[in-house]
Amino acid sequence: MRPTVTAPLRGPLLRGARRPRVVLVGRFGAGKSTIFEAASSPVVRHEHLAGLGGAYQECIVDVGLDQISLVDLPSIDSLHRLSPQDQVVLMYLLWGDQWPEVAPRDAAEADSDFPAPDVLVQVVDATALEQDLELALELSMLGRPMVIALNRIDEARRKGRYINVQTLSARLGVPVIPTNAAMGKGVAKLFETIVAVAREKSCPLPQPPTRHIAESLQALQAVIATPEIENIFRVPRALLLSQLAENDDYFLSAIGTHFPPLLDKIITARAAAEAMLPRPLPEEVHADRHHRAALLHEAVSSARGTDLGDSWRHGLDKIFLHRRWGLVGSLLVFATVLFIVLQISALIDAFTSARLAEWVQQWQPDTTPGVIGRAVADGLVGLVGIVAPYMLPLVLLLVLLEESGVMHRVAFVVDRGFHRIGLHGGVAVPFLMGLGCNVPAISAATATGSWRERVVAAILITFVPCSARSAILLAIGGKYLGGIGVLAIFVLTLFAIAVLGKLLSWRLADSAPGVVQSIPPYSLPRWSCVWRKTWSRTEDIVTIVTPLLVVGSVVLALLSHFGADRIIDILLTPVTVWWLGLPEALGVPILFGVLRKELSMLMIQQALGTGDIAAVLDPVQIFTFLVFLTFYVPCLSTFAVTYRALGRKEAWFSAAVSLTSALVLSGLARLVLEIARRL
Repeated sequence: MRPTVTAPLRGPLLRGARRPRVVLVGRFGAGKSTIFEAASSPVVRHEHLAGLGGAYQECIVDVGLDQISLVDLPSIDSLHRLSPQDQVVLMYLLWGDQWPEVAPRDAAEADSDFPAPDVLVQVVDATALEQDLELALELSMLGRPMVIALNRIDEARRKGRYINVQTLSARLGVPVIPTNAAMGKGVAKLFETIVAVAREKSCPLPQPPTRHIAESLQALQAVIATPEIENIFRVPRALLLSQLAENDDYFLSAIGTHFPPLLDKIITARAAAEAMLPRPLPEEVHADRHHRAALLHEAVSSARGTDLGDSWRHGLDKIFLHRRWGLVGSLLVFATVLFIVLQISALIDAFTSARLAEWVQQWQPDTTPGVIGRAVADGLVGLVGIVAPYMLPLVLLLVLLEESGVMHRVAFVVDRGFHRIGLHGGVAVPFLMGLGCNVPAISAATATGSWRERVVAAILITFVPCSARSAILLAIGGKYLGGIGVLAIFVLTLFAIAVLGKLLSWRLADSAPGVVQSIPPYSLPRWSCVWRKTWSRTEDIVTIVTPLLVVGSVVLALLSHFGADRIIDILLTPVTVWWLGLPEALGVPILFGVLRKELSMLMIQQALGTGDIAAVLDPVQIFTFLVFLTFYVPCLSTFAVTYRALGRKEAWFSAAVSLTSALVLSGLARLVLEIARRL
């Protein structure tokens, strides 16, 4: 019996009404938008901050069992001498959409929907640390839980700059997580830390000014240290003191409007402070903060020479995790896997299913029990022909790549592309697995993720040509249509998947949380894990495909034995003859393709009475038939596993989508080709 592993909950799940609002803040170019894109969902809300505020984007992100609302705010360089746009950002960081009465706002601002953030995540550029530390000292005055994402840490080390993360975290009193957002490294750890901070509600340590600045501001602090000011402004005293000392027009005008007697006292206190300092008060306060940031930078960083790191690992990551070259690297991985599988499959097939099929062909029974026995044998041989040459090598290679860390990088790179069809990059492995057989691919795709992702992935995977459909396309299309014809059908398949994915994402657009793709280090696969995962992804072949394949073979053999072929051909005439323009005899291969698609090619030849299909069908009919067969209702085994994973409603919806797509696309293909032939 396998031991049970339990993980204790650290508190109530952060979902629904408890879901924390997390805001990404930082200077322009620090990488906060890159972190947002690494975790964002296919459904992102794009809005503008009211007034002069810039655009921001927001989405829901799953972090384990918890969820957060992630917001990417417009960039802000400093709280010193705020521009009108930066003032709006600060107001929303302080109050969200619940501004106090003393804060002037117009009608557009009053209608905004922006709850105050629960956690601030400052994205810091490790290669320009000193500038970001000054902003960190300012943000710590907001009095909100905070996390620092130390981005581009790898680049800083390659330039010879080492940063003591533990010391920086201790000095600021906030967690500091090293990341390389462009490559997805450290992002998963960052979001785990965000959830922990949101649950603990721990705020940064106070960062007071130096002694001479603090002494000069005592009179100003005494003026604003009244309950009335604190209750109305709802601003941490340290921040309000700093903004008034730096002559912030926003807060000064608010005080002048609502507390006229205090304005004269503030001006007098500021004058007294300046009399104690060699320079104007705003310059002294800003210079002091800049000096403290410089001291902190010296304390946590040091130059140790250029760090080349692990050259071969870094070289691979520069390929697999690059924004552009990563797609090329992913395509090379897919192409290599398919090439190896095709090379191996021919050899395995020659020694397994081909010999078994030749042996079974010698048995030609004429009695009903004999026909049933022959059908069972055909079903088992067909199973061997799918599993041994195609499925096992494909799944084994994918598991090896996954255990070595390559597939996680592929998933990260293609994540943005899959967003366009409403999915995440994690479904790349099931989609590639579908080239072998759709059954284990759907099982893998529906094992994780949200309900929406499972539904969309399961439906789209049925359009991925499995080994049986690919064999028919290559055998018939390659022989009679040439490489261009086969390529056109595969391109049409990709187009259909993209369009249907977009339509399905619109149908289920309200529930699409983001998922953080983890990037583990490269490692040698452990064979115990490889065999266990390979079996878990192929066990449905034994439990679902085998009995259905045998039953389908028996039903097909009995119908043929009792002469029901003619009735089926007549019933399907509206589809075969009227819509597709095909011979009536192809009704049986179309119908029984649901039971066993790998026998469709043999049934086509038997139905037409010749092995030379071109003698009966012209190129337009061949292309139309292959398009219909490619998108037609998935086999019975695929329907069964979809039914088990998603339920009756979604299984029948998937079948209806497949049938509708097959009829529409094959009808359009016939129409276009007929018009082209007549021109």
